[in-house]
Formats: sequence, structure tokens, C-alpha cells
Amino acid sequence: MFFVTTAIDYPNGKPHIGHAYEKILADVLTRYRRFRGEEAYFLTGVDQHGQKMVKTAEAEGVNVATLTKRNTKGFIKLWDKLDVRYDGWAETTDDRHKACVQAILTELEAKGSLYKKSYAGFYSVRQEQYLTDRDRNEEGEFGPEWGEVEEREEENWYFKLSDHAVWLKSTIENDALKIIPTFRKSEVLNAIERAGETDLCISRPKERMSWGIPLPFDPDFVTYVWFDALINYISLAGYKKPGGSDLPDFEELWPADLQIIGKDILVPAHAIYWPCMLHAMGFEAKEMPTLLVHGFWNIRGDKMSKSLGNIVDPDELSDKFGTAALRYYLCRDINSGKDSDFDIERLVMLFNTELANDLGNLLNRSINMTKGFCNSTISATDTNDEGDIALRKSLASCTAAYKTAMDNCEVSIALQAINDHVTHCNGYLERNKPWEMKKDESKMKRVGEVLSHTAESCAHLALMLRPILPEAADKIFGQLKKEALKDLTIDQLSWGLLTAGHQTGKPKPVFPRIQAEEKEV
Repeated sequence: MFFVTTAIDYPNGKPHIGHAYEKILADVLTRYRRFRGEEAYFLTGVDQHGQKMVKTAEAEGVNVATLTKRNTKGFIKLWDKLDVRYDGWAETTDDRHKACVQAILTELEAKGSLYKKSYAGFYSVRQEQYLTDRDRNEEGEFGPEWGEVEEREEENWYFKLSDHAVWLKSTIENDALKIIPTFRKSEVLNAIERAGETDLCISRPKERMSWGIPLPFDPDFVTYVWFDALINYISLAGYKKPGGSDLPDFEELWPADLQIIGKDILVPAHAIYWPCMLHAMGFEAKEMPTLLVHGFWNIRGDKMSKSLGNIVDPDELSDKFGTAALRYYLCRDINSGKDSDFDIERLVMLFNTELANDLGNLLNRSINMTKGFCNSTISATDTNDEGDIALRKSLASCTAAYKTAMDNCEVSIALQAINDHVTHCNGYLERNKPWEMKKDESKMKRVGEVLSHTAESCAHLALMLRPILPEAADKIFGQLKKEALKDLTIDQLSWGLLTAGHQTGKPKPVFPRIQAEEKEV
């Protein structure tokens, strides 16, 4: 079972474009694994505890549980709208998750992995963590990334993170805990040198913050939100599930083949806290998840933030441009692990050129001319024509490049491979000009061969596009009158999906152009 999970979202407001990208990426990679013929399971959800939720609820004059339920519904509704299909949904207020967290805490305390002490220092309200002098910038100040910082002195429970620092370093160095892209590995190793010397505060006094999971051995404290939230990756995947539970079998899922996170929570949470927590629970190096780290969507080089007022709302974008346009743009215009600038004009341009003009035009011309010139009948394509051979080679190269890119989680490169073959096919039509040849009755056999080559290509292209744009791909199968193609795996792709004599359907635009006046959001 190929297990894909994402960082669970903090529903302290509406989902933004970064949330949407991460969920769409996970959805695409899960669908691709099924296209590869593998069983796959996609788990995502929301991290509902923490001080920021309490402060927002107080500011709005509502109960924090009410705020949590309301905002969580907004996330679920958007994922459905964006055609994100997950198999498991995690909420940290779920009783099954709470029971798992408390069971883990009980075991760690019994092992001596936790201890209680008083601490005086600086606390980041935004990040909900204590800071050290290592977190200061070159000017000796705590930078804006920490938000409001206040001095606190209080007693708390701590996890012996430092006991696992040496193990963690070797585990990352030998890639037992794999980080994609690899350039993030050095960043993590540097962070271990800083954070590995410090133990992790894993509680908050209930008198100060009661919205959390109580420590089972000390009910005056609740669990630190990050310690709580990270455990969702295993709790809702069936770890320590009670008998008769409807949760999946943990042994079939873990370790996560892809744990998709943003670069801002790579360190310390996912690359330091989380593997050390797992190691303390008894997980071995070979049982560590693979971390797929994506970059930010920026606006003209600036990070999106509420304070700057440049947050992009994926819900509004989907309403205005359609789900297909948004999914395509988010997969096409960002390289794996790197940042990218969000640009409405590029969203429109990429959809109109690569989908509406190029692929859409190829599909429309292939089916329309097959209907008009060949009575909607596919011809034999086992020809020795030099151009036909080149087209078949182009498709083979496209498929190989696509598979390699998708295996490496490089969706934008996979889409480029698709576009390269679309360009080849459109050039092939322009060179052969079946609309001219059909005027000569003696060339009608050749007309059928040419159009059948491009129709066959459309079938293959739709299959490869399906993980990214499932609804559009199914429309293409419908127009080709080959709905059964959607059950094929990538290894079953071979020339001849459309056999001689097959009847195609009626053409209808799958990618209607976005009009210029719709650009403003």
C-alpha cells in the first residue's frame, strides 16, 4: 500500500492557496500511484488545538469548539470542490486520536522519556513554542517570523529530544529518513546541530490554555499542539487502534511513502521533533517516513500573509476560472521544492494555450475530422510512414519522461512531457493536412491513418493527464467512446488502444477558453 499524507491544516481562518496546492499535489500523486497499478491511501485533515484557536474564538466571541467545527467544514467543502479525494480524514479533536496521543504519552513517561521542570524564557505566540538565543537574528532580536514574543516562567513537561540527536543525524545522513528534494537535507543537518542540544517542551499549563489533550499522568497540563498534531500521521492511520475499529491496518500503511509538508515546517517539527518522537516510541530508522517538502507560493517575490493583505483565495479562483484551470496551474507552474510567484495572468495563459489551444484543439480536430471524413471510424495505424513512426516514437518518449517525472514527484516536468507530445501531434497534422488530402478520393486511406494516429495519441494523453485533471480526462474518454480506458495502468499503455473499426463520438470543447475580461479576481 502506497501511503500519502499531508501536513494537517490549522483551521484558524480560511484555506489559502498554499493549503490548496499541498492537497492537490497529494491528490495527484495518490491518483498517479493507482495509475501505476498500486493500492494507495491518502490521509489528510486538520490540527484543531492550540492557543491561536482560543484567541481567535475569544476575539469573535464564540466557543472555541464552535469555531473549530465551523472552520473545519470550510476546509472539507473546499477540498471537495477542488476534486481532492482523500481516503482518511484526521481531526485532532477526534476521540480516537486523543486516545492514541494519551497512550503514547503514558508509555513515554513510563520509559523515562519525559520529565517535569520549571523554565523561564521567551515564548513565540505565533509558533506556540519557547525560543532560545539561537533563534535570534544577526541583530540579536527575534525576527518577524516569530510574531509576538513574550517572556514566561512556568513549569512544564519535557521530552528528552537530545537523547535522539546522534541517532537522528546518522539516520538523515544515510537517507533512512529521506528528504525530497535533496537540497533540503543539509538544512536539516544544520538544524540538528542547533536543536539537538535542547529538549522539547510538550505541555502547557491548563490554567493558561485548556484547549488541548490532557496529559494522562498530570491532568493540570494539556499536550503541546505540535506534539499532539504530529501524532495524527499514525493515530488516524491505525496506530494503537482498539479492536473493532474502522481505521486502516497500520502495518499496511506505515511508514509513509510520502509525507507532504511546506518548507516552513520542515525544521524543527517534521525533521527533528517527529522522527525523534517516533524513535522514542520504538520505531527503527527503516520505519521513518519520506518527507516531500514543497516551496511557497509568493506574490511578486513576497510571501503571502494576512498582514500584507496578499492572500490568494482558492475558493474564489475555482469559482471564477474553474477547478480544472486551478489544478492545472498549481501543478504546472511550480517546480518541486522551489518557490513560485502566483500570477493570475499565467493561470489564464497556461490554460488557454496548453489546454484550450493545444490539447483541446488536437482533440477537437482529431474527433471532428474523424467524424466528418471517416464516418467516426478508426483506421489501422501499423504503418511504415516516416512521420507516423516519428509520432509513435514521440509518444513513447513522452510516456517514459512522464513516468520518470511522476515517480520523482515532479508533476510540472510530467506536464511538460505531455505538452511536448501535444506539440508534436499538432505539427504532424499541419504537415499532413488531412483537410486537404480528403479532397482526393485516392488519399482517403491516408486521411484515416493520420487522424487515427492523433486520436490514439489523445487516448494516451488523457490517461496521463487523468491524475491531474480527472474530470477532463474522463470527458476525453467519453468523446473517444472508450470509457473503459480509465481502468488501465501506465504499464498497460501500448499503441493500439483504439483498434481499427472503433467508432468515436462527437467532439465538444473539454477546455473552453477563459475570456480576457475574467482575469480580475
